[in-house]
Amino acid sequence: MNVLDIAQNSVRARASLITITLTERTAEHSLEISVADNGCGMTEEQVSHVMDPFFTTRTTRKVGLGVPFFKMSAEATGGSFSIVSEVGKGTTTTARYRTDHIDMLPVGDMNATILSLITMNPDLDFVYCRKRDEKAYTLDTRELKEVLEDVPLNTPQVISFIKESLEEGEAGLGGPSQL
Repeated sequence: MNVLDIAQNSVRARASLITITLTERTAEHSLEISVADNGCGMTEEQVSHVMDPFFTTRTTRKVGLGVPFFKMSAEATGGSFSIVSEVGKGTTTTARYRTDHIDMLPVGDMNATILSLITMNPDLDFVYCRKRDEKAYTLDTRELKEVLEDVPLNTPQVISFIKESLEEGEAGLGGPSQL
């Protein structure tokens, strides 16, 4: 849910490209989740306040819990959190987890998260890069759009294809993660 919330922040920041990278290093018991976008970015002052749950740029509610929860979940495992942003260039949010820590929560169904983001935002471009040790796969909607031409990404047949591609990619890493 943290990834979905952070990616939705990117959508609200008018990003046209959102890159989500999940890197698992099993021998090091580490997991890094990064969400990068080319949206409007934030000023240094906004970045300094973004960890405050009572600071939000949204006008529909007075609290913003996505970034603080993402940070808290990483730091609870002995990991770390960073956010780098530049006005007019975009934002990168990175959470680093210790997967052998008792407070490490399950990652959840990342394939469903990625599929939801793509189907809810078919006009945006997403790159999902999933790495486990030396193996990796990438799903890039720009490549799909080039092949599909005018067929929207949220048509049922394309959704099925994307779902199968994500499942095949995960299988190529040696099956579902134990995270």
